[in-house]
Amino acid sequence: MSEEITRIAAKGDGVTATGRHFAGAITGDIVSEDGTIIPGPHHVDPPCRHFGTCGGCQLQQADDAALRQFVTERVVFAAESQDIQVGQLLPTHLSPPRTRRRATLHGLKAGKGAVIGFREGRSNRIVDMRECHILAPELFALVAPLRKLIADHAGKQPIDIALTLADQGVDCFLKNFAADGLAATEALLEFAGTHGLARLSFDQGYGAETVWEPDPVTITLGNVPVDMPHDSFLQPTRDGEDLLVGDARDFVTGANTVADLFSGLGTFAFALAGPAKVLAVEAARDAFLACKGAANGHGVPIHAMHRDLFRNPLTAEEIGRFGAVVLDPPRAGAREQVAQIAASEANRVAYVSCNPSSWAKDAKALVEAGFRLEKLRPVGQFRWSTHVELTSYFTR
Repeated sequence: MSEEITRIAAKGDGVTATGRHFAGAITGDIVSEDGTIIPGPHHVDPPCRHFGTCGGCQLQQADDAALRQFVTERVVFAAESQDIQVGQLLPTHLSPPRTRRRATLHGLKAGKGAVIGFREGRSNRIVDMRECHILAPELFALVAPLRKLIADHAGKQPIDIALTLADQGVDCFLKNFAADGLAATEALLEFAGTHGLARLSFDQGYGAETVWEPDPVTITLGNVPVDMPHDSFLQPTRDGEDLLVGDARDFVTGANTVADLFSGLGTFAFALAGPAKVLAVEAARDAFLACKGAANGHGVPIHAMHRDLFRNPLTAEEIGRFGAVVLDPPRAGAREQVAQIAASEANRVAYVSCNPSSWAKDAKALVEAGFRLEKLRPVGQFRWSTHVELTSYFTR
């Protein structure tokens, strides 16, 4: 008996109404008795030749409607798993193709040449990238030149290549790249100059060494240029960042004081500061210093605090001094900090999450403390992947 795929599971498998999972199937497909997948109305031809091998994408065979349903259900089901009632479900956001402004590729010298790209799914093998439909064009344009650089000057060890689109252009950070000798150093400088890099750095195991940076590298946050340390965290797409920031601004509008927890470089802090006064709390020292320096240098009403919120969360008493709280924690969530928020007098919380599962557990703790989930928005910045994000707003 054939069955129809009714949804896409968290890891990308198609699922039937009876709970059977089929790899590669998506919503609307029909699975015949022998397991053959008959494409449905939402099944499209993957645009990239590497799909199915490259681990960068899992759902290129799904059209936008199926992708949107997948992202939405991941978030809504997470709330339902904790019996959390959603007040208003905001429209799901999907980032367009070729908008990823940061990515880590992998490179390896192979014979007289080299391979560069993402790794295969569940493997360390590198897929030699010849096209990519997720990277911003400025990043993909460096793939072929980097392949030649690795072939000519790298050692035999695998190399990680962190590419980030900054205000001044592409920031390129090579990890495990042994720049031995004058020829290798000259090649790096020529590569950086020829391709107009904003910065070129490498790490041989002793930390980042910058060999090219014509002007200090910055990223503009809330109209303020902020120094960008090596390997800084940024939202993966500009459109996604604009949406997350816009939601946070809407959620906390009217608050005179805001605590921005897990603030990073200040993605939310700089957008919210003025007229509100913002406390930006971050554990990573480089990010904290960059946020503090930019705020002080441009007269922005942000007080940056260096503090590990996992080991030393803001207390309930400290939290109660703010008109609203914004938090954007790592994938593990913010259990310790949420417990203090729940015990505080705070009544407005904007929670941005990159993991619906950990968010749902934290949200449950807030609801049990009297909060209501007023608004919830699913966000798919990592197009064609199973990585899903969200914004949420709680009041009490």
